[in-house]
Amino acid sequence: MSVTDYRQASVFGRRKEPHTVIIARGDDIRHFTIRPLAAALLGSAVAAVAVGYLLATSYLVLRDDLIGASAARQARMQHAYEDRISLLRAQVDRITSRQLLDQQIVESKVSELLARQSQLTQRHGRIGPMLERVKGSPAQLPTDAPVPAVKPDLRADLSMPITADSTASSYWPNRPQANTFESAADRADRLFVSINQSLRAIESEQLEGLDGLAENAYQTADQIAEALEAAGLTVDLDLGEDGIGGPLLPVESGKYFEARVRELDDAMNKLDAVKAVAKVVPIHNPAPGKPVSSSFGIRRDPIIRRPAMHAGIDFRAKTGTSIVSAGAGTVVKAGWNGGYGRMVEIDHGQGLTTRYAHMSKILVTKGQTVDTGDIVGEVGSTGRSTGPHLHYEVRRDGTPVDPLRFLKAGKTVGKLM
Repeated sequence: MSVTDYRQASVFGRRKEPHTVIIARGDDIRHFTIRPLAAALLGSAVAAVAVGYLLATSYLVLRDDLIGASAARQARMQHAYEDRISLLRAQVDRITSRQLLDQQIVESKVSELLARQSQLTQRHGRIGPMLERVKGSPAQLPTDAPVPAVKPDLRADLSMPITADSTASSYWPNRPQANTFESAADRADRLFVSINQSLRAIESEQLEGLDGLAENAYQTADQIAEALEAAGLTVDLDLGEDGIGGPLLPVESGKYFEARVRELDDAMNKLDAVKAVAKVVPIHNPAPGKPVSSSFGIRRDPIIRRPAMHAGIDFRAKTGTSIVSAGAGTVVKAGWNGGYGRMVEIDHGQGLTTRYAHMSKILVTKGQTVDTGDIVGEVGSTGRSTGPHLHYEVRRDGTPVDPLRFLKAGKTVGKLM
């Protein structure tokens, strides 16, 4: 064998002959023959075991780090979820609180509107009787004072929670949702402001109407009183306006309506008192629609054809025409009275009396009480007369006065009554 062949044969794995391992222990000698394939398998197994050991060792070393990282990641995710849940819960709480607040606001606004409507209805109840009194007054007193309409059925559904969608659908079903971030209370505020403005307008019109009615009632009463005073009649209303006074203080806003109502009531009381006086005093025409044939004062006497005093005025009328009392009073004479012929004399108080002469028929008796417009007799031509007519006199404390002044006052008052 050459040297080269020997070297190659001596290299492990290239030797053609199997390797022999000899183990000697004292006298005991053992030997093992190792074949190349078995050696290769053994080496592979040892290598696999070593690699597995290294991998297991690495896993054991790195497992805690991996578990810690996973646990940390899970903890971060859990904290993130918890933070998100807390944020959502806080948002829900805020939304719930805002909804409750909005509901309270809406309820308070609705209650306020219902109170305002109730107040207007009560005011209408106060104004109604006065308007009835005004209806019996002359045409220049307006009776169109504004009153509240039928009370609207405005109710808050307290059993159903208020949400943005439900509020929008219930209160504003046809209104486009231009601003989705606007709360129900904000929209309700605008609605209630509009309604309050309308209610304030009605209240203002009511107060203005009351002021107008009171002013017109005072003016009418003053005009009637002036007409009566121009006829020489005393108008003593005795409304308790003398001997009063005090500091001038502003009226509280909440009591202004009551003050206006009292003012109108005082005005109507004054007007009623003046009208009551006007109905009693002898200012009405005793022969309505009949022409005056002879006036009061000095005239040519129709019988003797000489100037003479005529103590009354004559109304030309046919025999049998009704004669009415010019005012309310008591009959003090009813019968024949010389040149007056058949005559009725009525005492109206305040020293005023009226005489109705030349009657063809007397329809009242002495002591009888008569009202304005009651028929006291019929036109005739009895006594010192040249033809059928009514001789009408007005006397103050027994002295004849011109009846035309009273008739003019009656014509003026008649337009105001």
